[in-house]
Amino acid sequence: MSTQTAVRVKETIPLWLAVAITVLVSIPFGLWLGKWSFTLWVAFIVWAEYFQYGAKPSAIKIILPSYTYGAVVTGITLFLVQLFQFLPSVLVPGDLALGLILSAGVGFMVYSMRWAKVFQEGSLAFFNGITMCLAVYFSGSYPNVVAAPWNAVWAGIWASLMAIFGVCLGVFNIWITFPKEVKN
Repeated sequence: MSTQTAVRVKETIPLWLAVAITVLVSIPFGLWLGKWSFTLWVAFIVWAEYFQYGAKPSAIKIILPSYTYGAVVTGITLFLVQLFQFLPSVLVPGDLALGLILSAGVGFMVYSMRWAKVFQEGSLAFFNGITMCLAVYFSGSYPNVVAAPWNAVWAGIWASLMAIFGVCLGVFNIWITFPKEVKN
């Protein structure tokens, strides 16, 4: 008869306290850097994605490529809207151009998911990249450091940089629980 000892992971600091500490550590990045203050709500969404994908370093290989592709290609799509401003408006200026080009761009992105398994595995991050780029762009939640025509692309890049910070928050959050394996 063999005796097997089960091994489990025990947190030295409970997760609820680690989350509170991580929030406390992140707040200065959102408040104290002037025009470079981080867009924390974007980072917090990606932090949650890190947990959704298992809270392991392997999650980073899924989140960052999928999210970044979604965000940057959305930024490029928004940039292309400018080329179609000659289209008539339906109700507000630029609505037809935005509707048509953004629909085509998102359709292309969803179609392109078939080209990379990581986009399929990372569909949550992929779609959050699209959504967060749109949110960052339309709310103006990025540093105004590029010429106006390039703001849309910069919004996609900024949303991607905030994703990197969000992943760092997730890794930090797990790290400060000081997990250790214990035998039952």
